[in-house]
Amino acid sequence: MAQTILNVDRSIMQSRWVYSPANGDDVARMVQGHGLPEIVARLLAARSVVPDDVEKFLTPKLSRDFPDPFRLKGMDALANDLADAVINGRKIAVFGDFDVDGATSTAILVRFFRHCGLDTPLYIPDRMKEGYGPNINALNTLKQNGADLVIMADCGTTAFDVVEQGRNLGLDIVILDHHEAEDKLPVANHIINPKRRDDDSGYDMLAACGVAFMTCVAMNKVLRERGFFGARGDAPLKDWIDILALGTVCDMVPLNGPNRLFVKYGLEKMATTNNPGLAALLQVAGVKNAPDAYTCGFMLGPRINAGGRIHKADLGAKLLSTDDAEEAKNIAWTLNDCNDKRKDMQSEMMDQALKMVADLGLDQHPAILVGDESWHPGLNGLVAGRLVEKYKKPAAVIAYAPGHDVALEGRGSGRSIPGINIAAAFIDARHENLIVKGGGHAMAAGFTILPDQIPTFRDFFYKHIAAQAAGRVVVNETHVDGVLSVRGANLPLMKTLAQVGPFGQANPEPVFVLPDVKIFSADLVGTDHVRTLIVDSDGGGTRMKAMAFRAANTPVGQTLLSGAGRTVHLLGRLKINEWQGKESVEFHIEDVATTV
Repeated sequence: MAQTILNVDRSIMQSRWVYSPANGDDVARMVQGHGLPEIVARLLAARSVVPDDVEKFLTPKLSRDFPDPFRLKGMDALANDLADAVINGRKIAVFGDFDVDGATSTAILVRFFRHCGLDTPLYIPDRMKEGYGPNINALNTLKQNGADLVIMADCGTTAFDVVEQGRNLGLDIVILDHHEAEDKLPVANHIINPKRRDDDSGYDMLAACGVAFMTCVAMNKVLRERGFFGARGDAPLKDWIDILALGTVCDMVPLNGPNRLFVKYGLEKMATTNNPGLAALLQVAGVKNAPDAYTCGFMLGPRINAGGRIHKADLGAKLLSTDDAEEAKNIAWTLNDCNDKRKDMQSEMMDQALKMVADLGLDQHPAILVGDESWHPGLNGLVAGRLVEKYKKPAAVIAYAPGHDVALEGRGSGRSIPGINIAAAFIDARHENLIVKGGGHAMAAGFTILPDQIPTFRDFFYKHIAAQAAGRVVVNETHVDGVLSVRGANLPLMKTLAQVGPFGQANPEPVFVLPDVKIFSADLVGTDHVRTLIVDSDGGGTRMKAMAFRAANTPVGQTLLSGAGRTVHLLGRLKINEWQGKESVEFHIEDVATTV
């Protein structure tokens, strides 16, 4: 059993605080062999970095560590066929998903083919009218507009019928995806997906934008070898790595292996981007400092997604693929307005979902399933995610929209918890003909369902989740990376910790405990944020600002607001706050424990 910190077996949030498991021998070898501070070595060991990989992890290099795209199953044949298509001037179109991964994948491909002299139309499906994934009406439209080869980006792996229908139209179809695959694959000409059962590349951490970027690298190599580029030179792939970083972060894939390389270099590139769309988006989002993973995930990504949720689904892809600065500026401001509307709609939808769960006792089931005809399908995933945060169990949210035959159909999005594969539940439901289509990732997936099937699907969903959870030991533990005093949480420490970033999935931002701190003051900021000033209980050192966001009506917030003068243990993350040109360290509180 992991070592308990400060004997906290049950915090205010009913959690046991334990140290993140780290191999002590590896920590010692990193300290001695690489001259690392112990806290950095412990962070690396807790993230399964072994001593031999320290240099590659901390200082990855494009020249040394860039992954070989030809390790992906089928890439050699695809790169050669796409090179033929480019050389012969075939009409290539890109069909992309409506999220950030789809938008970035599409933009990378459009930019590559533009460099090759091809005008490549893009098609992003409307969330309300078309739903997730490729559809035959879209393929008909692309065919009528002259396309004879369609690349499906960030979708297509489970689109069996649509792909077959597209091939019957005379289209060649390429799938570049990373969603969960089944034993059987669609009858596409090529399918590049590191999650194919027969793919042993080891690149299953890639987002679809990573697959698209690797495909462009492979095509670039083949075209160069054939002497295609001539005076125009190779495609400027490094110029697009900031687009790749944005999609990788926003799709919440693990930031290890190639993804860490992509994001580290991509964020550096983003700080001086020559992409008009990214530059405009950074401006309207009010980003003044060097972009980081937070910038991508919480400032840029939501704005790109808002286009598909509220207005037009293709705005994000068009923003990132345009070279026209004025067009980019107009799209960026439109997306910003869409994001403001999205926030209001999401808040109302969330309130209704919470009331439904409470009134009907839906939290007593193995999973939560809610839906309403007044809800917007573009917000399902966001609300499902919030339900998972609150109830600590898988959740699915259904809204309704007209289907291809105009009749209403349910559009569902699900989010899960570690150890429960929600995509598997939807895929199995499709096999049982309970839903029209469904698939995705273990932690996030979607489906389309006919309204009269919902009662049967609900029972199936509950049973499937319960079966997955059977025998799963549920222990509410919070892993902690270290224990610090308030005076020890300083700027030099933050600079040291920055070596381990960028942070994200599989490389989480470090969690620390501040023991025996005195709450000097606590007050409410806005409607539901709690601001405190804390100091070490011995009175030494300066006061530090600590924030608990969206916490006013939670046990954490109530404890802080009523705790002025008390000594407590705090758990959370360190942040650098910049104000009027000065930097200071503040603490973002996630949990509280009383002192003995």
